[in-house]
Amino acid sequence: MAPIVFLFGIMMMALLNNVDGKRDPVLYCGACRALVDELLYEIRKVNPKKTVEVGSFRISPDGTQEKNKVPLAKSEQYLTELIESICEKMDDYGLYTDPGTQEKSYKRFAPRENEPFISEDFNNFKFNPEEPGTLKYACERVAEEHEDEIFSLITQDVDNLADKLCTVETDLCKETLHSEL
Repeated sequence: MAPIVFLFGIMMMALLNNVDGKRDPVLYCGACRALVDELLYEIRKVNPKKTVEVGSFRISPDGTQEKNKVPLAKSEQYLTELIESICEKMDDYGLYTDPGTQEKSYKRFAPRENEPFISEDFNNFKFNPEEPGTLKYACERVAEEHEDEIFSLITQDVDNLADKLCTVETDLCKETLHSEL
């Protein structure tokens, strides 16, 4: 009886591993690029002069703690809080089909506060009531699985962050938007 239960358990694990196997490349590439776009937008809103003290909990022999000041927008605490809430903004994105190339990608269609309305041809957007939830889920997965890479690249002030993260680091996108990587 024990070998049958053991074999059944192995079969179930194999099946569960295959459920997550195939990812929609357009969805996950779009989620990654939208995640970076929203992160950079929120980071730009932070006063660059604002800093926070970070340091270790170690106390030196003279009784002092070693602390450093880092810009708030590059602190792990700020970035963690930002990443936890950033995927809520995926409702502002939709699946866009380029009329010339028929290439599909996710684009922001809703204007941000204090930004002019960009007139896109809404006929080229596919608005599916389930789409924002799917994009939000993909965004959460990307953020969770690649949190360390996101922190690292943001603190390094990498140029073309979306290309670096989504194409080079995670391989979620196949093409870069900027050729000067």
